[in-house]
Amino acid sequence: MMSAAACFLLFSGIVAVAGPPVLRRLTHGGLAPRLGVLAWTAAIAAVVLSWAMAALLVVSDLLRYRTLPGGSMIGACLARLQETVGGADTVFEMVGVTVAAAVVSATAWIGGRLAVGLVRLRMHTHGHARRARLIGRRVRGVDAVVIDNAERVAYCAAGRPHAVVITTAALAALDDRQVQAVLAHERAHLAGHHAQILAVLRVLAAALPPITVFTAGAIEVARLLEMCADDSAARVHGSRTLLTGLIALSAPAQVPDGALGAGNIALLDRAGRLASPPPRSAKMRVRVLSAAVAAALSAAPIILVVLEVTGNMWCLPAAW
Repeated sequence: MMSAAACFLLFSGIVAVAGPPVLRRLTHGGLAPRLGVLAWTAAIAAVVLSWAMAALLVVSDLLRYRTLPGGSMIGACLARLQETVGGADTVFEMVGVTVAAAVVSATAWIGGRLAVGLVRLRMHTHGHARRARLIGRRVRGVDAVVIDNAERVAYCAAGRPHAVVITTAALAALDDRQVQAVLAHERAHLAGHHAQILAVLRVLAAALPPITVFTAGAIEVARLLEMCADDSAARVHGSRTLLTGLIALSAPAQVPDGALGAGNIALLDRAGRLASPPPRSAKMRVRVLSAAVAAALSAAPIILVVLEVTGNMWCLPAAW
């Protein structure tokens, strides 16, 4: 099992180190934003799953030591410790409790940070959506809550129900078609559960900032989700209408935490792809590559699990 655990850790290390530059180069242009999101989330999930499997295998190997004292590297290590310290049971208990405590503590800490962060963000966004509906008003022809504000901004806040918000300054800066395109962009965020996806990634990035795949993933997925919403709105209202609407909302403005605003993330990159759509052949090439990367990242941990279950784990030398 130690060789299997090492395989999971090796795989997660490769993905964590080599994954971000490869994925950034593949997805940064936004030629296939949906598949780009899938590739990044598959990489992050693969790292987390591999860590969990490695920890499970190590703890399992320790717990099996009583019945298989010489059948693994753990057994050999504990035998050597027994010669030095004496009392294999005592050594086993010390090592087992230490490793198990470390694994449980790390898992509980990360899980706790994730749970607390998601609960706080949910309370914040739901509260803002509720307050927006209370202080805002409805305007004929505008399928959103209108708030009096001098900043030109439109955004969505997840809640029960959700709220799409636009300010009076934004309405004054946009014509009717632009308003509908911008609001369609925000509704695409809500339909795709983009706020929830970003919440998970941002909490992971905050909990483990040294791990580049988490920090870079949160940034890149935020860009790609904006592009996904752009594409959804542009299909109905046209790229030019959406582009001019986004430009009109490009002035700096504050968007509540957890809310997704139409004009506050990677606007220059998004404007470029809306103004000059890439050739279909380039899109198809990136789609194929992104799908292949996502499939490989999703399948690799499963393959390692199958190899371990069937006893065919061979990725490390037999000496392990």
